[in-house]
Parts: sequence; structure tokens; C-alpha cells
Amino acid sequence: MSTRESAELLIEARWLLPIAPANTALADHAVAVSAGRIVAIGPTAALRSRFEIRERVVRERHALLPGLVNAHTRASHTLLRGLPVRGPRWRWLAETLAPVEERCVSADFVRDGTRLGVAEMLRAGITCFADLSLFPEEAARAAAAAHMRAAIGLPVADAPTPWAESATAHLARAERLWDEYRADSRIGLYFAPLTLHGMSEALLTRVRRVADELDARVAVHLAELSGAAESADAGAGVQDSARAPRHEPALRRLHALGLLRPGFTAIGAGSCEGADVELLARHGASLIACPQADLRLGARSPVASLEGNRTGLGTDSPVAAGALDLLAEARAAALHSGLAAGEVLRMATLGGATALGLQAQIGSLEPGKAADLACIDLGALSGQPAAAIADAIVFGATRAQVSDVWTAGRLAVSGARLVALDEQELAALPARWAQRVRMGAAA
Repeated sequence: MSTRESAELLIEARWLLPIAPANTALADHAVAVSAGRIVAIGPTAALRSRFEIRERVVRERHALLPGLVNAHTRASHTLLRGLPVRGPRWRWLAETLAPVEERCVSADFVRDGTRLGVAEMLRAGITCFADLSLFPEEAARAAAAAHMRAAIGLPVADAPTPWAESATAHLARAERLWDEYRADSRIGLYFAPLTLHGMSEALLTRVRRVADELDARVAVHLAELSGAAESADAGAGVQDSARAPRHEPALRRLHALGLLRPGFTAIGAGSCEGADVELLARHGASLIACPQADLRLGARSPVASLEGNRTGLGTDSPVAAGALDLLAEARAAALHSGLAAGEVLRMATLGGATALGLQAQIGSLEPGKAADLACIDLGALSGQPAAAIADAIVFGATRAQVSDVWTAGRLAVSGARLVALDEQELAALPARWAQRVRMGAAA
């Protein structure tokens, strides 16, 4: 009688990048998976002897690493590509993006755009994303239907939006959605104040109180908060004591309201300077950098690395970034900030997971964690020494080299093709929405 353990899947790769411990590349190692979780990591020969395997996948010239984490995006904006992009950010948001969103954004728009974004992200090795869209219930359903892990922003604002007519209505809808997904293992929620639609101190205080009650995370885009304050000040033409908090740096305003703490995420490293980064670090908050969108919209600050893996990478809107491509974001972060390849890969995986509060579930190859995995074909780079694999991925590989992706052990991409999603049907979505988007842009 065999005493070997059983495993549903054994993935054997030329190299493993576990991410934890840092700066490690393991040659000729494998990952054993059962019930959607990693059960063992070790030399290939040892795991073959240890386990009775139902399915074995061999990737002789590939690197296997944790699925990438897109820690901030607006996936439905895949339907808005083609809009002009020109900084500064606040002006672009207010004058270019907002008018189109007002005319185009609906439940159907968010559903179709997020489905398209999910497919694009899976193809790029992204297995988890944090989204900010109106009609968050549609984004959550699109992610769940694709068996993808997601943190969905609950939009709150003072002014009316297509989703709700007031601050109270936004919070009421947010809390109902929270109740719906509170027990879901794949779909998490966080509170996302919308700067463009008004974010008063009274609303931020209400958000903090509700987040406290629910033990929920809160994320704010710093560049948009700063831009909103500057725009309001310019429009007022005066400075009076009642408006004084609007002149404070964005992070200090949030700190004064009690929001800056563990569970808070500041989006937009391009808006953070030395003192801001120190303030985030001191209060246990996290930071999300979106290098390509920041650079394209005029932000020039380098990406800061917070201790405890609390810096993640995001794409922001695919309109500004051009693609939902975290490998490209990692390369941009490395080139712009002088960070090592291993450091930006950690940001793209464990850093993003930590910023979303998911570090116990994903972000590194460790027994007990979810089998959210991505395999990258290094092809002609297969002769590289193991110590150079992180460099080969960050500076030499593209998203087109992502060959296989698993979400909770379920195959989502094989041979660089989506397994369960209809690529032809998804590819037709932008054309279906193009006329409506053009009409919104022209109005």
C-alpha cells in the first residue's frame, strides 16, 4: 500500500521565484497543489517521490512565480481607450474623462468593461486586482464569474453619481454590498472616496466611522485629492480660515481626520515626497505606485519602498497607462526609481497583496497560500544563471510571454490563451461601445 501523499497538481518549472524569502530563484523546483492551495514547494525530484500526482505540468524553460497583483485599476476603462491623455492629472480627469464617464457609465458599461479588463489581466499574469468603478456590484460579478480574486472599491461621494444621489445613499448602497460579499473568499471590498465628486471632511469622517465598524480598508488617490483642493482654491479666488484644511498637504489632512493608519492605502506614489512617505511608514499605512500613468500625467516622484512589503504596484486607468500590464509597471518602477528587479517583483506580488490586506492568502509561493500562479516563458533566456532570473523577467520579458495562469489552482490561461473565456466575444466589446464613447467625448 502506497504511503505517498496525494496532490491534484504538480507544476515543475526551470525556476521558481517564491518572493518570500526575498531575492531567491530556485532552479528545477516544483509546486504541489491541492484544493486550490499550495501544499508543498521543493526540488522537483523530491516532490515527485513524495506525492501521487493527478496532473503534472512541466515547463522546462519557464519561471513560475506568484500571480501578479494589480493593486489599483479602473478595469471598466478598457472601453475608453482612445481618449486623449495629457496632464496634469486633475485637469485630465475633470475635462476629458469625467464628461465621457457622465454620459457613458452605466451598469452595462462597467460589466462589459470589467469583463474585458479581467481577460486582459489574466493574459498578463495578473490573478488579483483592486478596482475602482461606479456600479461596483458589476465589477464584483465580472471578477467572480472569471474565478478571479478582487478587491472592489465601494465609491462614496458628496455629489450625485450615476450610482447614488447623495453621500448617505452612497454609504447605504456600499453597506448593502458589504453584507452581500462579507463571506466571499475571493471578492473583498474596501471604501473608496471619490475626489472628483466631492469629498468633504464630514464625508471622510463618516467613512472612517463605518470602516471602523466593519473593519474595512480605505483607499484614496493622493494626486486627485491634492488636485481637487488646488482646483477648489483656484475657483474660490480667496483663502479663508473656514477652508484652511483644503490647503494642507493631502496626507496631513487625512491624518488629522484619523484615516492614516494600518488598513489605509495611499494611491499615487508620484504625489509622495520624503516627508509623506515617512508619515505613511510611521502610521503603518500602505502605498500604491502606478508608474506609467503617473509619468504620463506629469508626476515625477520616484517609487518609494515601505518596510514590511507595504508598497504595491497598480496600472491605474488603462486609458492613461495604455495597458493592464504589471510587468511593464514593474519595469517602469525599476527604471524610474533605480530599484532592483527583485524589489519591483516583490511590489508586483507580495507588496500589492499586503496593501490589499491579502498577504496571508497570496503574494508569495508558500504552503497554505492560494495557488494563484503565473508561468513566464523565458525562451532564449533559458541559459541565464538563476541569480539573473528576476532581471530577465523585469527587463527582458513582456506580458506576451505569460504562458500559464492558475487562480486558486484552476487553470485560467494555457498556451497564452484564455481557457474559459471567449476571447472573440470579448474582443468585440470595444467596437460595440465605441459610438457611445465618441458621442460622450464630443459633447
